[in-house]
Amino acid sequence: VCKRMDLVCQRMLNQGFLKVERYHNLCQKQVKAQLPRRESERRNHSLARHADILAAVETRLSLLNMTFMKYVDSNLCCFIPGKVIDEIYRVLRYVNSTRAPQRAHEVLQELRDISSMAMEYFDEKIVPILKRKMPGSDVSGRLIGTAPVPGPSAALTTMQLFSKQNPSRQEVTKLQQQVKANGTGLTALKREISELRIKVQEQQKQLQDQDQKLLEQTQIIGEQNARLAELERKLREVMESTVGNSSGSGSNEQSPRKRRKVVESTDCPRKSKRLRNRK
Repeated sequence: VCKRMDLVCQRMLNQGFLKVERYHNLCQKQVKAQLPRRESERRNHSLARHADILAAVETRLSLLNMTFMKYVDSNLCCFIPGKVIDEIYRVLRYVNSTRAPQRAHEVLQELRDISSMAMEYFDEKIVPILKRKMPGSDVSGRLIGTAPVPGPSAALTTMQLFSKQNPSRQEVTKLQQQVKANGTGLTALKREISELRIKVQEQQKQLQDQDQKLLEQTQIIGEQNARLAELERKLREVMESTVGNSSGSGSNEQSPRKRRKVVESTDCPRKSKRLRNRK
């Protein structure tokens, strides 16, 4: 590869990562400016999913920064995975152009896959080569004045190394392999810890959302119970009023019959007198 072309491509990749970080910060500021200040109101806001997606992208950018930029700043390599930059741009443009985006895990599935693969490949294949090029990475320089390495090679102390005028190449290679293994193990552990923290944060958000939904449901149930009690009270009043009206109508029907009987009893002596006069 032409060296000048190589330098130009490296510069473009480094600038692309820095530009996508700035673009993400700008998008996040715009979304946060439109969100309410209260956390409870943010969950029900129309831009809640936008904020979740941008927060997940921020964690991905921080992981990429911790993995690559240490070696980029020391001019040992460039930001290698350009496809990750393109995918971040795609996600950010989708968030800006869509009013109702999909859920965060659906939008960020591709970004998580390719970024995790890029970081794993960089840690396993490229970092050991770059560590050899770093200043002060010579094994003999590291062992001067240092404590013995714990583990199976603990018997091989620095005094024994200095006592040997010509140390064997096998011992040096063993030490180099142990250093490489320890470095790769530490990077893998750091990456796992960061991913676990991200998962814990996502689970905490889900738990908070579920608690909010439970509170809303309990409020709705309380309102429905109050409405049911009010309807029962109204039904009782209606039933009592109907029973009172039926009893009143029955007493009114009986009163004319009694009047007829009284009138007939008063007419009986008059009829008897008329019969006597005729006789």
